[in-house]
Amino acid sequence: MFTSLRKIQKDKGVDPTDFEEVVAQAFFDLENTNKELQSDLKDLYINSALQVDISNNRKAVVIHVPYRLRKPFRKIHPRLVRELEKKFSGKDVVLIATRRIVRPPKKGSAVRRPRSRTLTSVHENILEDVVQPAEIVGKRCRYRLDGSKVMKVFLDPKAKNDTEYKLETFSGVYRKLCGKDVVFEYPPTEA
Repeated sequence: MFTSLRKIQKDKGVDPTDFEEVVAQAFFDLENTNKELQSDLKDLYINSALQVDISNNRKAVVIHVPYRLRKPFRKIHPRLVRELEKKFSGKDVVLIATRRIVRPPKKGSAVRRPRSRTLTSVHENILEDVVQPAEIVGKRCRYRLDGSKVMKVFLDPKAKNDTEYKLETFSGVYRKLCGKDVVFEYPPTEA
């Protein structure tokens, strides 16, 4: 039972794709070879993985982790992403917690949906997951004359060294997952 397939748990009756098996194998290899991540990765697994095309022949690996395991994954996020980017050379790695959107209840129904299951809340939380380990310090929404909408997200300048080369990846992954255009920037610093 100590195989890479225990590192991916899908819904009942669904088999993992070939790419998901490759990602699960990478997790399994990291658990067995990397001493500093071994104890942290022991109980962690993923739900799914997909490859997203970013402009200029760049690709990103988006890994969905279970919602209840998001805190242990965030604890080891920088080291884990660094090691996975070595394994998938030339591809950026993004970890996202799996969240569910529940549609609004029908009129007259006594059932209330939790605020965390609304479309807006899920998209906001996905945005925070995408830019991890940086923090969002500000957002601006710009409406153009042609009716299009562009959101500017300002990231914490302290994480500029870790995330500056990934800004285009963040934008492409968020566009793929949520269908919204976002521009990531760092706020101007006063000298």
